Amino acid sequence: MRPAASSPSPENPDSPDSPAGTGRRHGDRHGGRRAASALAVAVLLAGGPAGAVAAPQAAVPQSGVVAVAQVPPGLESFYAQVLTWAPCGLGAECATLQVPLDYANPAGAQVQLAVKRVRSTDAAARTGSLLVNFGGPGGSGTQSLEAWAAGLDPRIRAAYDLVGFDPRGVASSTAVECLDDAGMDAMRATQIDPDTEEGLDDLTAFAREYAAACARNTGPLLAEVDTVSAAQDLDVLRAVLGEEDLDYVGYSYGTQLGSTYADLFPEHTGRLVLDGAMDSTLDYAEVTLGQAYAFERSFRVYVESCLPMDGCPFEGTPEEASAEVAALLERLETTPLPTADGRPLTANDALTGMLLPLYDERLWPWLTQALIPALDQGDGTALMFLADARYGRAADGTYRDNGSEANTAINCLDLPVDTDPEAMAALDAQLQEASPTFGDLFSHGEVFCGEWPHGPAPDRVVRDAAGAAPILVIGTTGDPATPYVWAEALAEQLESGHLLTYRGEGHTAYTRGNACVDAIVNTYLLEGTLPAEEKTC
Repeated sequence: MRPAASSPSPENPDSPDSPAGTGRRHGDRHGGRRAASALAVAVLLAGGPAGAVAAPQAAVPQSGVVAVAQVPPGLESFYAQVLTWAPCGLGAECATLQVPLDYANPAGAQVQLAVKRVRSTDAAARTGSLLVNFGGPGGSGTQSLEAWAAGLDPRIRAAYDLVGFDPRGVASSTAVECLDDAGMDAMRATQIDPDTEEGLDDLTAFAREYAAACARNTGPLLAEVDTVSAAQDLDVLRAVLGEEDLDYVGYSYGTQLGSTYADLFPEHTGRLVLDGAMDSTLDYAEVTLGQAYAFERSFRVYVESCLPMDGCPFEGTPEEASAEVAALLERLETTPLPTADGRPLTANDALTGMLLPLYDERLWPWLTQALIPALDQGDGTALMFLADARYGRAADGTYRDNGSEANTAINCLDLPVDTDPEAMAALDAQLQEASPTFGDLFSHGEVFCGEWPHGPAPDRVVRDAAGAAPILVIGTTGDPATPYVWAEALAEQLESGHLLTYRGEGHTAYTRGNACVDAIVNTYLLEGTLPAEEKTC
């Protein structure tokens, strides 16, 4: 999921009468401190390794070869299209896929999806295409493809063409649009406290203006970026690539997309790896509460590892460290910290900056180095740097994609919410109990979905994918963004689900350096075999 600053899948408004400015842009935020909470409901991207290598160009089958009998009625032209590939990036090639805006009306408007491919390194060893989704919702599947490919086992690189795609509404595909860059900054600087009746009214009005800006700037697409539609797009892409079955690695939100695909198209489900799994039956409140608990746990583990070390910003007990950070966040709700470039560090941005390093224990030293000046010197520059990294904001003030806006749009179509004030107050109390450090800032994000122009989201259903091939579900016991219990639940719900447990910290497990996990996943992708029993690494 993806915590940071805003609503359940917040983003940024944009338009002349938008609360945060004019123009058009993509990003992630909402107004105010509680707005920061909503972000707790977004699925975060599982990043691939840095760097990329050029792959020799191997021959591939002609795309667009699909048996007519397998194509849903009315979609023949989409399934039969042939992609036109052109070189892009380092050793990659790009194309554009056409899909219906609304699958109930395939003759109507269309959506363009950005697709990128890194070809197999060995034409003789090639077995097909391996599609990947890095998470979100709202994460690009094309921006990180080469870096992810560079970190894979050479046998995987030889066996597969690696294919990334930007889902509908995301990045280089036909995209959700809400705010411009200045509007994003303004939204992040806005603070609203919904604990009072007046504050809740202000947040509701802010959310309403934001939703109206997104509708104005995005148009009909805003109603069609749900996960079921994205899964239908995935089947078109599978067929156009010339594959009978979908071989797929989905991280974080990518597990929800993958399980939805398997449920809709079990007959075309090949080797699916769902890493950092989401429980498809949870609503907004349950997702937020699960994340609040998991991030609190991860922060405590970080503090316990930090306390014995020289240079740790804390002294005393983990409970005292938690109280110190909670006090800092409370102060920032009314008195933001200064930063080197003049932007104020709000509680929203501080939360985002603190949570980002918890996704990967290798980044914990970054959290230490950011907390020291914030706690000891009243300087928010380092935490703002981490928040900007999470939002995708460059030093020149531009945002590299629309991850936040797409996140809100997708979550508001997918996750049922309860915006009754009493229900929100009850959830607020649960969040503060689950996370004494951060829980207060995780609340009231549902207000944004309550004002969303499309919905409400349908009730959640069990995705059992009856009849699908074996599906590998991976859960990390210390995952802060997709709690381990979600992986247990998804593996149980899927008729052919097999659970792989990684005992460790951080978000997701495959390609993050654990030889045991990588060996099991690679064997499954290469040979189609899984351990006879549930395995723990």
